[in-house]
Amino acid sequence: MAQNLLILAGTTEATALARAVAARGIPATLSYAGRVERLPPQSLPHRVGGFGGAEGLARYLSDAAISHVIDATHPFAVQMSRNAVSACASTGVPLIALTRPAWREEQGDRWHRVPDIAAAVAALDRPRLQVMLAVGRMHLQEFAANPQHRYLLRLVDPPGGALPLPDVQVVVDRGPFRSEADRRLMLVHGIQMVVSKNSGGSGAYAKIEAAQSLGLPVLMIDRPVQPSRHEVFDVAAVLDWLGHSGTDRGV
Repeated sequence: MAQNLLILAGTTEATALARAVAARGIPATLSYAGRVERLPPQSLPHRVGGFGGAEGLARYLSDAAISHVIDATHPFAVQMSRNAVSACASTGVPLIALTRPAWREEQGDRWHRVPDIAAAVAALDRPRLQVMLAVGRMHLQEFAANPQHRYLLRLVDPPGGALPLPDVQVVVDRGPFRSEADRRLMLVHGIQMVVSKNSGGSGAYAKIEAAQSLGLPVLMIDRPVQPSRHEVFDVAAVLDWLGHSGTDRGV
């Protein structure tokens, strides 16, 4: 069966994989959830939007004659990952996840770990702080429960309208970021606490390094539990898998 890949995208790892796949002339389509307005430049065709759950994804895999699925979504995009596992199981299409190892607390870090967004919101029920809130745009409404803080947001796209936080500053920028630049950013804004998802990888780790260098506490949100699947951590491993999974439909 000729290769025709579906890359579930949304991370720097997905972009790197797309470049490698395009360089090898392997047919592939990138799929984005549509939460970011300015997509990074790509050398592969892409689609934007959902599939309609696991059943819709399964139909797409059949209709588009997809030979392999690579889940390179964000580690917190757990519903998409679950849909991919279910759709690939029902259609027999091989699936692999290109993901990032989670960050680990190092000596000198001041982490307070919480299991989810709700627990992070509860942990901020405290007197006013200058908070760098690095959780993504889709969760801002939940943090409106703590309007006493002054929040610093770093967003990929400019806000399209009013934000749900009454005291907020926005920096529009796209990673990867550098720890020294993030350190300066925190100093300029007088940041006293960083709230972050444990996204893993190197592109967003700068804020964690910067917080450590300044002795700042980090409210670290643990990753959701992902479904059982084959995971690798670099593009080379995906390419090797593609070279050995042409007939093993259950990988």
